[in-house]
Amino acid sequence: MENAEGDEAKFTQIADEMIRRKVKVLMITPLSAAGGLAVHKKAKAAGIPVIDYDRVTLGGTAEYHVGFDSVNVGQLQADGLLACLGEKPGAQIIEIEGAPTDHNATLFTQGQKSRLSSKYDSGALRLVKSQPVADWNNELGGQLFEQILNGNGGKVDGVVAANDGLAGAVIGVLKKKNLAGKVPVTGQDATVDGLRAVLRGDQCVTVYKPVRDEAEAAARLAIAIARGDLDGADDLATGNLRDPVARRDIKSVLLGATLIKKDSVRTLVTEGIVKPQELCAGDVAQACAQQDILGG
Repeated sequence: MENAEGDEAKFTQIADEMIRRKVKVLMITPLSAAGGLAVHKKAKAAGIPVIDYDRVTLGGTAEYHVGFDSVNVGQLQADGLLACLGEKPGAQIIEIEGAPTDHNATLFTQGQKSRLSSKYDSGALRLVKSQPVADWNNELGGQLFEQILNGNGGKVDGVVAANDGLAGAVIGVLKKKNLAGKVPVTGQDATVDGLRAVLRGDQCVTVYKPVRDEAEAAARLAIAIARGDLDGADDLATGNLRDPVARRDIKSVLLGATLIKKDSVRTLVTEGIVKPQELCAGDVAQACAQQDILGG
């Protein structure tokens, strides 16, 4: 396993070297569609099967995909927001979404819409704006959110933020407006910062995706393919992810995620996912005590 650390040239170099070595299976997390497609083409010419890990290469030729059910993640975010909003007719919602070039972000939005669109249509909720953020850039996300908020007269009742990083940027703006903790904000990834924001009450929910399960599933799938056990691989990849560009379904291992609220943060500590000393430091200590989370 090698990490390109977000460097497209390094990603290509690593993939080229693995193809040259004639690996039995190539597993990649494409940084861009173009980069992924170039690797797919070379691997196919070399007769090497490809697994797209965590992110699918649109228009590509990967035999398999391993990742989370991103539509369901978006549904969890929307469900969390609705629960935090409660009964507030005509509540004004701003959506701060992920990168338009990331298919996962598109699927998160799709899941959110499956829960929220009917409420926007009926007037139960009012969508102020849905704003994608290039490269998942937190600073840009905060700037865009502030522009939208100011353009709406400083009024917002709930924010769909696609991940914890964007949620943090949104909360930073809400703090300036003295609205933090008063406006429900969603997130994703159950980062330490995100969980601390949930415990403070600044963030309504986050979504935990068990990355260890994802890695284990990918390893099992790769081993089956390397052994030539395609029936075994198909038994693992029981889901399908639609590639709208290639117009095909990719055999996929799609893992579930869990909605995390203030009263369920403790489960991540008891399961060893997050260290209490890190989580409960500083101003979150009291909130941790209230949720029976032992601080360091």
